[in-house]
Amino acid sequence: MVGSIIPSSKILIEKMLKPVDWQNTKLFVEYGPGVGTFTRPILEKMAPDAKLIAIDTNQDFIDYLADDIDDDRFIAVHGSAADVEAIIRDHGFDHADYILSGLPFSTLPPGVGDAIAAATGRAIRDGGAFLVYQFSPKVRDFIAPHFEKIDRGFEWINVPPATLFWAYRQRQH
Repeated sequence: MVGSIIPSSKILIEKMLKPVDWQNTKLFVEYGPGVGTFTRPILEKMAPDAKLIAIDTNQDFIDYLADDIDDDRFIAVHGSAADVEAIIRDHGFDHADYILSGLPFSTLPPGVGDAIAAATGRAIRDGGAFLVYQFSPKVRDFIAPHFEKIDRGFEWINVPPATLFWAYRQRQH
């Protein structure tokens, strides 16, 4: 249920969030927030009028975060990342600016990773990005068909070391 038993390092969190244009972010979505290791740093960086929707299939994590985080900008949703488009619409948005995921794509049931990647590609605004940290580089196979540009990084100072991807939407107009 959790990709790693050890929370992500502060160095990983900073590196992962570095490309985010916080000034122009109105909606940030997080898949699989768990106990909120990334959730709190995202809220610290977000503008006062932005929103963060955290989506998790585990009701216990959603209940914990909803009780623990007292911030009007935070919305905890029990659901699947594959339904991100409907979840975004249900909260009054057309698109997300950024979506962050630590979901273990390579171990999801067949078809689920593909469905999440496709829905994410449609849900992110032009110029926005899908920020993915994984312990397996296989996630690139899931996201590559849906994003025009993918940057890759690696963070050794994390247990286990993580592969990072920043997948950008750059639709041709």
